[in-house]
Amino acid sequence: MQAWKGLLEEYREWLPVTERTPHLTLCEGNTPLIYSNQLSDRVRANVYLKYEGLNPTGSFKDRGMVLAVAKALEEGSQAVICASTGNTSASASAYAARSGIPSLIVIPHGYVALGKLAQALIYGARVLAIRGNFDQALQFVRESAEHLPVTVVNSVNPYRLDGQQTGAFEVCDALGESPDRLCIPVGNAGNISAYWKGFKAYHEKNVTSFLPKMCGFEAEGAAALVRGQAISNPETFATAIRIGNPASAHLAMAAVHESGGCIDSVTDDEIREAYRLIAAEGIFAEPASAASVAGLLKLYQKGDIRRDETIVCILTGNGLKDPDSAVETAAIEPLVIDASLEHVTAALEHML
Repeated sequence: MQAWKGLLEEYREWLPVTERTPHLTLCEGNTPLIYSNQLSDRVRANVYLKYEGLNPTGSFKDRGMVLAVAKALEEGSQAVICASTGNTSASASAYAARSGIPSLIVIPHGYVALGKLAQALIYGARVLAIRGNFDQALQFVRESAEHLPVTVVNSVNPYRLDGQQTGAFEVCDALGESPDRLCIPVGNAGNISAYWKGFKAYHEKNVTSFLPKMCGFEAEGAAALVRGQAISNPETFATAIRIGNPASAHLAMAAVHESGGCIDSVTDDEIREAYRLIAAEGIFAEPASAASVAGLLKLYQKGDIRRDETIVCILTGNGLKDPDSAVETAAIEPLVIDASLEHVTAALEHML
């Protein structure tokens, strides 16, 4: 059994890596593609879940961040900076810590799940919380970076998308071919763009014989692409995709149109239902991840899923990122009883 060497090494020939690029890694990538028995039966297709929550900082962001930070180091940057709803800040601060450079993080105050904020803080990030939303934070970051010796590592950084395309490579490597359809959550719209970039790269080199339909799903309260306009005050309990003005909107829409896919929205209630379904498979993903499964179920209800299709749903982050949402959604609390064998046995018998 060979050790996984990280994305910059494993997919070196597919990435803009040079002899001067530092060999940075936290052993990101190589996440499992899990066959979903329940979803496959429900939609009468072959459904797989790409569990990106098993990346080093618990989300897909590590794929692009390792390359973005490595290239920043190569170019002599003194620090990295980003705006974030949580996962980007966790990833940026981890790779900055690994590299020995500072990370500057700007977040919307009160809208970052505690698990994600805790990561950024323990990695040593310098965090600035603004009384505003993510879109404002990103605007401030981009404008401030023009006057500071820092590199912006949000998805506007092209190396982020170059790195994130490795998710598509892994899907094809695992299946031996492209899936018929990819369902993916959409927030800032970089990930759907990156997957399409990866699928096209493999297809152009004849690694795969066809391209998948790209189906992206926004939260209804933050569905800027679906509505065709920015949303000044986006709202959804799936905080990772609570973004009203996606920075990679044009790339995402190109991916959808070129692939013959779709862009749609799902309600918070639909996301919660999918969140529970994923957990019923024994997989703990954060709420935003469930938008991909909620979208798949919506497509099935509309009659858009062909029988026996091979479909991959991207689960973008680990459920431990947002434990409060899990507790609230489960609506079940531990039963507290006296510490006696009689009480314990009676309670356990009642639970069966």
